[in-house]
Parts: sequence; structure tokens; C-alpha cells
Amino acid sequence: MKFKIDTKEKILIVHPEIPRLDVNLSVEFAKSITDLPELKDRNLILDMALVPEIDEAGLMAILTVYQQQYDSRRSCAITGLNNTLTGILRESYEDLNITPTLAEAIDIVMMESLERELMEGEEW
Repeated sequence: MKFKIDTKEKILIVHPEIPRLDVNLSVEFAKSITDLPELKDRNLILDMALVPEIDEAGLMAILTVYQQQYDSRRSCAITGLNNTLTGILRESYEDLNITPTLAEAIDIVMMESLERELMEGEEW
């Protein structure tokens, strides 16, 4: 699977470059992202702008990756979705970090990371 990856100190931005995220690619998509060595200890931003078509299996793959991030106590945000997919996800999963721009996705992920650091500091 082809990805463009931008690695920052606390964030990994993944830009999948596939024409369609469907049932045929959904398992490979989720596994490829979660197995990225660069993702270890980093928050994730999925920039889906280069994926023009996503079916229900593709959406479930995105949600799987998203949930795995939070299960690992890291943040995730999704950006670059078309209006239809954004509406579907927001309607079905209101707690998702879905942003119209990459800059907003970075802001949300960094805010959540800071909140976690502050909360951990309070536990001491």
C-alpha cells in the first residue's frame, strides 16, 4: 500500500495514496498503518485527501486505526474527507476528531496530547 508519511516529534501524518479504500484494501490499510514503526509513541493524523472513494469497509478500517490509537493512549484525527463521508462519520460517531484542514487536525492532536500530559502530572 502506498503512503506518503510526514514524521514530526509527536505526530505521524499519513497520506494514503490509493484510488479507493474498499473491502479489498481495508484490512491491509489498517494493518499497514498500525504496523508503521514511525507510529510508536506518536499521535496519528490520517489525511484522506488523496483517497477519492471510500466504502463502508474502508470507513470501518479508518475507525479501527482510530480506536487503536486511543486504546494505546495516543490521539488521532482524520482530515481530507469529502463532505459526504464527513457527514456520515459525524452522524454515526460524534466523538471523532474530523477536521477540514490538516492544520486543525494538528492543533487537536497536540491539545489532546497536552491534556494527557497535564492529567498524568496531576496523578502524581
